[in-house]
Amino acid sequence: MTDLTLKADKREVLGKKTRFLRRQGITPVHLFGHGIKSLALQCDTTELQRMIRKGGTTRLIDINIAGEKHPRSAFIREVQRDSFDGQLMHVDFYQIKKTEKITADIPVILTGEAPALKSRDNMIEHLLNEIGVECLPDKLPPQIEIDISGLEEAGQAIHVRDINLGADVTVTTDAEQLIVKISRTKMAVAEEVEEEEEAAEEAEGEAAEAAAEAGAAAEEETKE
Repeated sequence: MTDLTLKADKREVLGKKTRFLRRQGITPVHLFGHGIKSLALQCDTTELQRMIRKGGTTRLIDINIAGEKHPRSAFIREVQRDSFDGQLMHVDFYQIKKTEKITADIPVILTGEAPALKSRDNMIEHLLNEIGVECLPDKLPPQIEIDISGLEEAGQAIHVRDINLGADVTVTTDAEQLIVKISRTKMAVAEEVEEEEEAAEEAEGEAAEAAAEAGAAAEEETKE
């Protein structure tokens, strides 16, 4: 059993007639999976909304179907909403076998505070929002937390290779991909370029002045 459970009833209302279900606070649901017969189901809309908020697409949910002795373990595969008012229209669940590995994209959550951000000249770039993994369903992490408190200066970064999800979870995303990086702001970079250009011009001016003085000195020696 998981800590997330959802009640469902088998659904006989299909097609366009499902709009009458929605008016009664019921959402049509579809359960499918590899090697199983797909089922048309229906759930209480309020309970289903709560489950979507709590479980997302990476939490295993036990679906208790009326008339069946054992719950079915599944993930939310797709949530369909009305494009106009956001009303919940339909939800697809994918049933899994707990003994077979699955692949999923897990959301990345940044935690902690990066000391580098105390400087207004630095900014953080969150470059990877999801990381692909493969594991048994009950080992699937709901999210991957990345601690950024060790990023103290510009140029420091965290790559996929730097994370450790344990022996039970295999990361499928390229190990060299950047997850997060501390960079200089555009304003700071522009100021640095301007300072470098001014320093270069000053150096050129000093060099030209030194050359002129040397030439004048050489000319005096010639006259003497």
